[in-house]
Amino acid sequence: MPATVSTVSALAKFVWRSSDNQEAPEYRPPEVKPQEFGRASLITTLKDRPRHGEKIALSPSGGMAAITDSLGRILLVDTQALVVIRLWKGYRDAECFFIEVPVTGNPSVGTPSHKGITKQDLVLCLAIHAPRREVVEVWKLRDGPRISIVKCERGCRVIQPVYRFHGSDYDTDSGYSPSEAYIFNGDSGHLTVISPRI
Repeated sequence: MPATVSTVSALAKFVWRSSDNQEAPEYRPPEVKPQEFGRASLITTLKDRPRHGEKIALSPSGGMAAITDSLGRILLVDTQALVVIRLWKGYRDAECFFIEVPVTGNPSVGTPSHKGITKQDLVLCLAIHAPRREVVEVWKLRDGPRISIVKCERGCRVIQPVYRFHGSDYDTDSGYSPSEAYIFNGDSGHLTVISPRI
């Protein structure tokens, strides 16, 4: 009799467990879906040893990037096509800044408040601060010439305010705010705008 009771109880436990497993769904943790801004993937790489990228600057639209490397070169990269557009050599310890330069011949261009300036009145340029040469060079992009050389003293820094984003209508009452860069001399305290003309 004890053997029968233990067999029946074992059989009851087995049946009970199997019926519980069929009725109760398994616990599965909720799926975590990646957010759109959180996804990043490596599309391509630029491998060229012993070159190492040091600094990167993005254009206001994000369509181009200027990358400085350990060999004193600056690569201008089209971020949409993922190709190197242009290469400058001999710029060790350089810093790059994208600025929008006014086109000459427009009477509304050049006003301090930028009132009346539209994006069409401006051309995108690359300002390269070469501290070893003690200059800031401004180059017209994509394949244009050097349009300006600004002498700066040793110890000067180039600073750029955060780019202000506007809607699609650039003809607002306050005008369009172009992307600008400034030379700051820490010894004298002078702040000079980099403002070449094309």
